Amino acid sequence: QEIDLKVGVAFTRFQTRYFQGKYGNLNSELISYGPCQTPTLGFCVDRHDEISQFVPETFWSVAPVVEKDGSRVKLEWERGRVFSNEVANVFLKLVKKYKTASATSVTQKEGPRPRPLPLNTVELLKVASNRMGLGPVTTMHIAERLYMQGYISYPRTESSAYAPNFDLHAALQPQTKSEYWGSFVRELLQSGINRPKKGHDAGDHPPITPMRLAHSHELFGDDWRVYEYITRHFVASVAADCKYLKTKVIFKIGSETFKCSGKRMISPGFMLVMPTLLVRDDVIPEFVEGGSYPVTSMELSEGQTSAPDHLSES
Repeated sequence: QEIDLKVGVAFTRFQTRYFQGKYGNLNSELISYGPCQTPTLGFCVDRHDEISQFVPETFWSVAPVVEKDGSRVKLEWERGRVFSNEVANVFLKLVKKYKTASATSVTQKEGPRPRPLPLNTVELLKVASNRMGLGPVTTMHIAERLYMQGYISYPRTESSAYAPNFDLHAALQPQTKSEYWGSFVRELLQSGINRPKKGHDAGDHPPITPMRLAHSHELFGDDWRVYEYITRHFVASVAADCKYLKTKVIFKIGSETFKCSGKRMISPGFMLVMPTLLVRDDVIPEFVEGGSYPVTSMELSEGQTSAPDHLSES
């Protein structure tokens, strides 16, 4: 750490003095240098080169549609896609003569979506960037202001685990009077909270936690958005996991294999207090193993590969 500090100070001074007056449109008031900045810049340049040099490729996939009880379902080709139109048409001709698809396997599996870990600074910055469009400097200014006003705990923490003696009930109790999530918190306290999932205890400060109730008329704009997320995240971290039922059906059309899948929520759990994360039901008809279903259409779907996205702050 001492070496990093000395290198950063020395090169920041050198760069700032070197570039002053070199370029008319360059703000050279302070040009900082840090050992972490160089590899990070390298990642950004590599990704930019990857995007600028990217050449899209066209691909094709066999896309049959089957019908059950008046509902039509597009099947996914087990092979995925091919990059030759001639090869794709060969496969299309192999299966196009068949008028039915046989369901060879129907499986159902219950799956949980775990409640979030207690909130640390890095996760807060990610969420603020991805969902709120707030940069890290703005987010931390807001979080520190909320801390100084007594609404949240200290916002600079690497920990995503509470100490065993942390009083979760005391932190939840003020939120029972919220006009937005109060009813959920009251039910949670009555039915019994879940201990947060074990995260990382960095030994610095506890995870970011709401310390008192704020009403929407007390905080405005981005201050309210950040406080609302912190509170909803905390409540979600002690709620039940979300549970859903996933169905997967395997079909045979001639010698080729296709599949479809659906998802239906059984219990929303913590997602009731974090509605932006709600898993939408993707319902498919009740196919029966061994059943045959009419193929209503069979065609080639065409697409193109796409370049990767630029790196973001999160």
